Amino acid sequence: MILLPAVDIRDGKAVRLRRGRFEEETIYADDPVQAARSFVEEGARGLHVVDLDGARAGEPTNLDDLERITRELDVPVQYGGGLRSLGSVRRALAAGAERVVLGTAAYTEPGFLEQALETWNPRVLLAVDVRGGHVSVAGWTKETQMLPEEVIRRMQRVGVTRLVYTNVDRDGTLEGPDLDEVRRVSQTVRGRFLYSGGISSLEDLRGLKELRLVNLAGVISGKALYEGRFAVRDARELLEDKP
Repeated sequence: MILLPAVDIRDGKAVRLRRGRFEEETIYADDPVQAARSFVEEGARGLHVVDLDGARAGEPTNLDDLERITRELDVPVQYGGGLRSLGSVRRALAAGAERVVLGTAAYTEPGFLEQALETWNPRVLLAVDVRGGHVSVAGWTKETQMLPEEVIRRMQRVGVTRLVYTNVDRDGTLEGPDLDEVRRVSQTVRGRFLYSGGISSLEDLRGLKELRLVNLAGVISGKALYEGRFAVRDARELLEDKP
């Protein structure tokens, strides 16, 4: 399993939201490149960058920051937030993203996900953001009636093999992951997935690892790293160590 530190960008700063709520924001760095560099210097082998402004606007607005991160730091970056057209996906990849994470338009724009997969697979991941037991979209501001397992099955039928599963209710809370939920999601996923939401400690990472899920590719963590709950190197050592 891999660890991907999260760099969420809003108004030119690296921030974290609590439970996906924009009114519950904590600023951790005045420059997202600074935050990204600190993670890489600690040993991160990749980054998860989210354009929060883009997620609300429906169009990426922080591609300049993405380009700076990918130009200055020699690690692969996956990027999401506001990628709701093939043109925006193309711009994100041109700005240096190794992979893109698609959410809202994958659910609301007929044919968009299929075209993106046909053009850029395997560089396309699907975001499955879950709040209150249902998938949420539009920067976590709109909840749907879609159940995550049903969504995953449907999207796998159109070719999705990689996804990012986020428990939005736990995101930014440091309450720990719901291991039963992760196990249940694993039973549905036929490809590989990353988990995000509530990670607070090395013990949380150990709990995820000890599930021994062959399709759980890694973990995304933000607030715990910013607040020094554990170090990137220690997390890497734990997750990458063979049982």
